Amino acid sequence: MRTANPVLSERIFERYLQEEGGVARMTVGGTVVKSLSLVGILLVPAIWMWTKFVGTGVQTGAVVPWAIGGAVGGLVLCLVTCFKQNWAPVTAPLYAAFEGLFVGAISAIFNVMYPGIVLPAIAITFGIFLAMLLLYTSRTIRATPALTKGIIIATFGVALTYLMSWILAMFGTTIPMIHEGGTVGIIFSLVVIGIAAFNFILDFDLIEQGAAQGAPKYMEWYGGFALLVTLIWLYIEVLRLLAKLQRR
Repeated sequence: MRTANPVLSERIFERYLQEEGGVARMTVGGTVVKSLSLVGILLVPAIWMWTKFVGTGVQTGAVVPWAIGGAVGGLVLCLVTCFKQNWAPVTAPLYAAFEGLFVGAISAIFNVMYPGIVLPAIAITFGIFLAMLLLYTSRTIRATPALTKGIIIATFGVALTYLMSWILAMFGTTIPMIHEGGTVGIIFSLVVIGIAAFNFILDFDLIEQGAAQGAPKYMEWYGGFALLVTLIWLYIEVLRLLAKLQRR
């Protein structure tokens, strides 16, 4: 079983299962605790950024360096964590802190452009997360091989689309319509949100498998880190969708 989340892989759990001699350490409950801890860590700098810029009269340009710094720091720590999973107890909280700066800054920017957009985006994001968790725990949706393959292909398709859009932006152009508030742009955002949501199903399944197979304890932090990556992606996509709807 594979996952569309690029920071999770069955081979990761298999490798560390062999290295640890099959000693069971990772648990689903422990991963839940670590995941909640990472969300809490993210919220501290995010709220600080919000109170620092929202309603203070500070120009949006002052927020951009914080957003860039958080994004770059988060990307570096994401890559480090992916290659050094046993560092996750340290790098995952640091990743959450840097992403908190990014999320807080980008939320402040969106709120200036579209007042009142942030709270609905947060509510929708966690609503989708809880809905997918319920669908998974009730076994209404299962991470079948066909579903897994489809989500992997779709996720890489979205990544390639965004990469092409970023490259084109450097030349003063972009992929038409998908970033606009028209019908095509809204449909595109809805599709991407759906893909991000279904990543949770695959991630829940792989974390459950890791616990069942006896992955080492520090993989709880890695599992929480992987879920946080998807949660942040989903939140940004929800923000983009609500912004497009307001532009209409």
